[in-house]
Amino acid sequence: MSSQEPTPQHESAPWDGGSTATTTAATGTATAPAESELSTAAANEVVGVTSWRTPVVLALLSAVALVLFALNAPDNRVAFRVSEDGDLFRVPDLAVNGVVWGWLTAVVLLALTALAFVRARARAQLPRWAVLVFGFFFVSGFLVWVVGSSRTPDVSLSGLLAGSVALAIPLIFGSLGGLLCERSGVVNIAIEGQLLFGAFSAAVAGSLSGSAWVGLLAAVLGAGLVSLVLAVFSITYKVNQVIVGVVLNVLVSGLTGFLFATVLETNASVFNSPPRLPRFAVPVLSEIPVVGPILFDQSVIGYLMYVAVAVVWFALYRTRWGLRTRAVGEHPKAADTLGVKVNALRFRNVLLGGMVAGVGGAFYTLVSVSAFTRDMTSGAGYIALAALIFGRWNPIGALLASLLFGFASNLQSILSFLGTPVPSQFLAMLPYVVTILAVAGLVGASRAPAASGQPYTKE
Repeated sequence: MSSQEPTPQHESAPWDGGSTATTTAATGTATAPAESELSTAAANEVVGVTSWRTPVVLALLSAVALVLFALNAPDNRVAFRVSEDGDLFRVPDLAVNGVVWGWLTAVVLLALTALAFVRARARAQLPRWAVLVFGFFFVSGFLVWVVGSSRTPDVSLSGLLAGSVALAIPLIFGSLGGLLCERSGVVNIAIEGQLLFGAFSAAVAGSLSGSAWVGLLAAVLGAGLVSLVLAVFSITYKVNQVIVGVVLNVLVSGLTGFLFATVLETNASVFNSPPRLPRFAVPVLSEIPVVGPILFDQSVIGYLMYVAVAVVWFALYRTRWGLRTRAVGEHPKAADTLGVKVNALRFRNVLLGGMVAGVGGAFYTLVSVSAFTRDMTSGAGYIALAALIFGRWNPIGALLASLLFGFASNLQSILSFLGTPVPSQFLAMLPYVVTILAVAGLVGASRAPAASGQPYTKE
């Protein structure tokens, strides 16, 4: 191995790469980064910037909690069923009084808001535990209030969480695909197109072959084809990456819509009747309350999702490829100086990211429903992009952010069935509002890789 090549031995801990830190990690020097050039990891560790933004956001949310969860709390018992029929053992339901929990939530949130103002006045950061506690009480207070206001103040906690994970699966694959691109310095707006063309390819190939496995492979290749176009125009010809991504989304939407109307819809039995991927339940483990259906009773793509998150995290932070990828995304010139072929690495990562997103696209036609419909992803690619940003370009963060969107989508369906007075439109927009508030300062500073969106020309 050439002494010029960066090796993973310089990264004993996860590192997200700043411009100065990249050069240090790549060269092995002990030079400390300048204070003004924080790495992404260092910037992302800031919880609650030392300004008035965080306490103001918390104060607004606390006011909402006081008015809705406390002053208008449902005066009844709210139950969350933990165990279902057929579970390995029974766990008592989680039951709370709506008024008691509403006032407890409001008091805790107001106390944490006061702490935020005190810390901001002292120019100190808000502790991470305070943000986590605030989030837990706000979400639980909202659930108690909205479920308690329904006709049937009783909901299955297992079903709520398992359904949330299922709805989040394509978002997680999409955000992982976008992460592989953006960590390399290429903005991937085309996640929507990759998911949609993956779903289309899976439906057609699965129908013609009669095999769901062939459909899954076709989804990977189809989304990879969309990524190939993105890579050629944005890396080789250096076209604006955002424009290329938007154009690809429109192109894929129009192309699949045309083929659906002219081919699939007119002969659905041949071209649009793919078989489903099998679902595997691990004996005994799948019968554990709450955890069992989420971890041990999934489709093939569901299990692949957990594997993909772990593999991407490990590869990104524990391998030479990951070190080079982050170096290229932060400081491509420095990486080039050390012998890394910047554009070649970006090209491969964009293709790989598209293939990962393609697996998420296959979920729609091989797991969710056994047919393709026009624009069936319904903007999931843009939601995955938001989850990627919300998760701070980190595989674990993207997973958690995607689960948030899946939770809100599933909650909307369940509460509509229960007959809650809260408008379904409000529930549908809730995760986006939370994302805006979080990015605005609730969870601290966050920045993309320094070279993201910037084409590289070797001098």
